[in-house]
Amino acid sequence: MDEEKFDAIVVGAGPAGSAAALALARKGLTTVLIERGEYPGAKNVMGGVLYRRMLEELVPDFQDQAPLERPVVEQRIVLMHATSAVTAGFKDPGFAGPPANAFTVLRAQFDQWFAQKAEEAGAMLLCGMPVEDVVRRDGKVAGVRTFDGSELLADVVIVADGVNSLLAKKLGLRGELQPNEVALAVKQVISLPEKLVNDRFNVTSDQGVVMELMGSATAGMAGQAFLYTNRSSISIGVGCLLSEFVRTGKKPYDILEDLKQHPYVAPLIEGGEAEEYMSHMIPEGGYDTMPRVYGDGFLLCGDAAKLVNVLHREGSNLAMESGRLAAETVAFAKERGDFSAQTLKHYRDALEASFVLKDLEQYRRLPHHMEQNPALFDFYPRVLNEAAREIFTVDGTPKRQKERSAVRRILRERPMLRIARDLYGFWRTVR
Repeated sequence: MDEEKFDAIVVGAGPAGSAAALALARKGLTTVLIERGEYPGAKNVMGGVLYRRMLEELVPDFQDQAPLERPVVEQRIVLMHATSAVTAGFKDPGFAGPPANAFTVLRAQFDQWFAQKAEEAGAMLLCGMPVEDVVRRDGKVAGVRTFDGSELLADVVIVADGVNSLLAKKLGLRGELQPNEVALAVKQVISLPEKLVNDRFNVTSDQGVVMELMGSATAGMAGQAFLYTNRSSISIGVGCLLSEFVRTGKKPYDILEDLKQHPYVAPLIEGGEAEEYMSHMIPEGGYDTMPRVYGDGFLLCGDAAKLVNVLHREGSNLAMESGRLAAETVAFAKERGDFSAQTLKHYRDALEASFVLKDLEQYRRLPHHMEQNPALFDFYPRVLNEAAREIFTVDGTPKRQKERSAVRRILRERPMLRIARDLYGFWRTVR
């Protein structure tokens, strides 16, 4: 009996995998989407911001269908010290659309919807099925082997099984994750009545706020905290390089609890009830730590390919774009009847031509710079808060004298030449 064979097998039903499966199915290719969790989203975590443009390429009318929380109209950067915070931000109600720029989402709901769209397009969705290895024939990847020993065969396998990708290891594309190349993030969803969310963040029900918090928010460690408004809940979390947790011995949950009690944050979540708690690894090594993303019979997408923009905290949009480009490459290979690395290299070329690798290459120095410059997460947030406190205190001291005093205090701790080097070093990493 002839073995059943598919055009493509996609492993992982997160944003990258579902995007790939949806695009493949719409092109008429027989596609299997495999998810190890009980349902898509059961094991997937992200802060909760979804950008419109990448999803719109796949589902033009998604705003009328998808389980979205709030369109984001305001973004704040918060530099925190012990009891204070210096903030900067941008708010434009026009970002609510139409069309909106970005939305907050809850992954457990969104991922199920997105995978369902792939299923409706013709992909076969298989949940609760961990994939343990690839199947090789004639030196090429020819399918996957599941936990129970079953084999599914296909012309190509799209690997989208997340940051700790087992298949990428099996393919010899990566070793164990290095502590300085991955962040450990923890997150809580705290329920709050919709009206309270609106009142506390000065928004209407069709507006949302995104905050990125640094300084004491991460106990001075290299990392970042976040707070996002959902319709009737708040997503709050913190993520730091794993090497920082090893170095300091601090526990992620304790950092999150301290953040929730900070005077800037506590009033925003007061009276809320914790609904969910989850943790996740995030690949933050950047462009220079990416594995090879193609080979004979396979492609890598999303977190499995380490496609995360650390500076702008973007991951889901890069994942969906990579999934779509992978599907286009598979369709091209199908037309040629050739699934060799030589043909599938078109996927890497497409990534390089897109914003995905253009952005990651631009910021390729940033992960190392952040790790090597702890002052970005400790010294600068602290002295900015101390200077702001002194300047805004009205006690009869002339403002010029206060400004000079603040500058002298900063220079006692960090000479001007060192500060200039810090600024120049950061500028070089993002230019």
